[in-house]
Amino acid sequence: MSKTAHPTQVQGHQPLVSPNPTTRALLACGLVAGPLYLVVGFAQAFLRPGFDAAHNDLSVLANGDLGWIQIANLVLTGILTLLCSIGIRRSLHPGRGGTWGPLLIGLYGAGLIGAGIFIADPMNGFPPGTSPGHATAGSVHGFLHFVTGGLGFIGLIAGCFVLSRRFFATGNRGLGAFSIITGTVFVAAFIGIASGSTSAVIVLGFTAAVVLAWIWLAVTAAHLLQATHRQADPGRGQVVAK
Repeated sequence: MSKTAHPTQVQGHQPLVSPNPTTRALLACGLVAGPLYLVVGFAQAFLRPGFDAAHNDLSVLANGDLGWIQIANLVLTGILTLLCSIGIRRSLHPGRGGTWGPLLIGLYGAGLIGAGIFIADPMNGFPPGTSPGHATAGSVHGFLHFVTGGLGFIGLIAGCFVLSRRFFATGNRGLGAFSIITGTVFVAAFIGIASGSTSAVIVLGFTAAVVLAWIWLAVTAAHLLQATHRQADPGRGQVVAK
């Protein structure tokens, strides 16, 4: 007679189910996406002539002869983020934040892909030969870059707040607080960069918020990988694969 395994209850709330290898691989995409984006982006920022990290955000690197590198960076990290969002859903659904949280993170991934397809307009002297300041006449692809990127950032911000409720409900106050901090910081940074300012404080602040967001996604993915591997105590049954 076979025994029925029961999913582990997290702090008396919704069941947290141990993922199969596919779900583990999907969550691992969230560990890779941020480091990939930041390493490739910052390497270009330091090596490509004419780029001023204090006055240009990394998206502007999609211009010029080597612009394909940043385009590929945006699209690939967007795909990885989308895959991670599927892993988050498989780990948390059903349960608090298990539907909207992953959907919103997926929107962020889609926004990154859109930002890669529709590149930002040249500005602030990059690529070399571009006039200082903003583009005198914005292009359609520049406008769509702003729209798709903006929708992605809104998804990221909302996803932080939605998942924070899940983490607080399951007793993980540290990650819950980190989620709120990340979402709040990104709201302020997004408002600043959307204002059109190219001051060093605004641009560098936005870049710092992007770094923070990638750290948050990696920590969230790592937490779910660890939590869903935790074995239940003998009295509560074993964790089951989903």
